[in-house]
Amino acid sequence: MTNTVKKRFGLLGKNISYSFSKGYFTKKFDTEHFEGYTYENFDIPEIDDFVEIIKQNHQQLNGMNVTIPYKEAVMPYLDKLSKKAALIGAVNTIKFTKNGKLKGYNTDYYGFKKALKPLLQPYHKKALILGTGGASKGVAYALDELGIKYEFVSRQSNEYAIGYDQINEKTFDEYQIIINSTPVGTSPNIEVAPLLPYELFNAQHIAFDLIYNPAETTFLKKAAAQGAQTKNGLDMLVFQAEKAWKIWNK
Repeated sequence: MTNTVKKRFGLLGKNISYSFSKGYFTKKFDTEHFEGYTYENFDIPEIDDFVEIIKQNHQQLNGMNVTIPYKEAVMPYLDKLSKKAALIGAVNTIKFTKNGKLKGYNTDYYGFKKALKPLLQPYHKKALILGTGGASKGVAYALDELGIKYEFVSRQSNEYAIGYDQINEKTFDEYQIIINSTPVGTSPNIEVAPLLPYELFNAQHIAFDLIYNPAETTFLKKAAAQGAQTKNGLDMLVFQAEKAWKIWNK
């Protein structure tokens, strides 16, 4: 058996040494016997460097995942977008097509929807999405598909989002699902959490954190202490990764 690389995949992001994707796909290729398949990190300080990556690797690359902070910034560099990626306004999966074009997809919304669905009860009607970055857009699209109304929360209130300082008892009565789509609480800064009145969580609430490292963030810990149902981002990541794998191979 030769050791020639047959297919190359990778992750585009910034400060991504911690990344889930490289470990996940490397293990997948090993256990499922995809000989000569490789997965690597493309860690770039700014999105302009993506041009150079494509120039140097275009012939060998088959697909990429995209993570913070480039899910929106990468879009102008692509030749095509799937219908859903265009609607969502963020890309986390890129397919290198046979004719050498780059097509962007969003599998975040699919992963999130699949991970959240088993937790939902009839009284889970409205959600707060903490953060307004690329990850929040996939979350919003999934909630639309599930028929759950939502509001964005940002550090400062604006026409698209309420501010953290506006969240009170009434808010927690009205919104039963709280989703952290910010990087606040990611390792190594695990002691921090979004600025919420955590004492207002109760057993009717779902606290969902897109972060998976640590497995239980301070946000989840504090919500769980009040009886809330909690879930981290690991299942979502696995679901979105498998969806990306299907896209690359179809």
